[in-house]
Amino acid sequence: MVPYAAGGPVDLSARLIAPKLQQALGQPVIVENRVGAGGNIGADAIAKSAPDGYSLVIGAIATHAINPALYKNVPYDPVRDFRHIALLVQVPNVLVVNNDLPARSVADLVVLAKREPGKLDFASGSTGSTGHLAGELFKQMTGTYMVHIPYKGSAPAVSDMLAGRVALMFDNLASALPNIRADKVRVLAVTTLRRSSFLPDVPTLDELGLKGFDMTTWWGLMAPAKTPQPVVDRLAAECAKALPELSDRWRAMGSELPSVRTPAGFTAFVERERKLYAELVKRSGATAD
Repeated sequence: MVPYAAGGPVDLSARLIAPKLQQALGQPVIVENRVGAGGNIGADAIAKSAPDGYSLVIGAIATHAINPALYKNVPYDPVRDFRHIALLVQVPNVLVVNNDLPARSVADLVVLAKREPGKLDFASGSTGSTGHLAGELFKQMTGTYMVHIPYKGSAPAVSDMLAGRVALMFDNLASALPNIRADKVRVLAVTTLRRSSFLPDVPTLDELGLKGFDMTTWWGLMAPAKTPQPVVDRLAAECAKALPELSDRWRAMGSELPSVRTPAGFTAFVERERKLYAELVKRSGATAD
C-alpha cells in the first residue's frame, strides 16, 4: 500500500523495492495507491489489515510522525499499530537562501533575523511540511523570528525564492540540488547530523552550533502490529539485501543508505520522530483541520 498518488517519490520507492521482494520471496508483490487525508487513509487501511505478512505499507514521515499531531483525529497509532520493518529512504533538507540576501553563512543569517525580527520570511511547500517544521525548529534553536509563507506545493515556493519574493527555505535536497549546482541559490547548511556526500563542503547545522538538529524526509516498509516476528525478520533481511542494489536509484532522489538498519532501530526512530514533530507542530500552531 502506498498512501500517496502514483508517480511521486514514495510510489517510486515502492515500485523499486517490490520486484526485489517478489524475486526473493517467490510471491507476487502488488503496489496499490490509496490516497487521501495526507496519507492517513492508506496507512489506516494497513493498520486494520490481517497481520499475516501479506499486507504492507510504505509509511512516511507525514503518516507516522507529523500527521498524528497535525490532524485532530488520526485513526491509528503510528507506533503501537504497526511493525516497523525497514527504513528505506532518508532525504535531508538543505537551508538555501536567495542569492541577493546578504547572508553567506548561518551566523550571518541569524544576525540578520535578530536585527529586524519578522522582516525575513521563509517558504515551504505547505503548512506542516518538513520544510515548514525545519524552519520552526531553526527559529526555536536560534531565538529568531521569521515569517512562514506556505505554498501549495514545493515548486511555487522554490520559484518565489529564486525570484526574491521570499528570502529562504528549507528545501528537499533532491529538489534543491539542481539550483545549487547552477548557482541559482546559496546553500548554507544541511539538516542532518552527517554531511551529505552530494555536498561534502556544506556544514551541518549541528556542526554550526545547533546541536542535535537532525531532520530528514523519510519513508519505510511497515506491517500491521501483530505480524509475526519471523515474517518481520525475513522481510527486513530481504530489504537489507535490496537496498545497496538500489543505491543508484536512491541517490537520484538525493538519498543515501538509511542510518537505521534494523526493525528495532526503525521503531525507535519512528518514536523519536513522532515526539519531535508533535512538539514542533504544537509550537508552530499548524493544523490540517
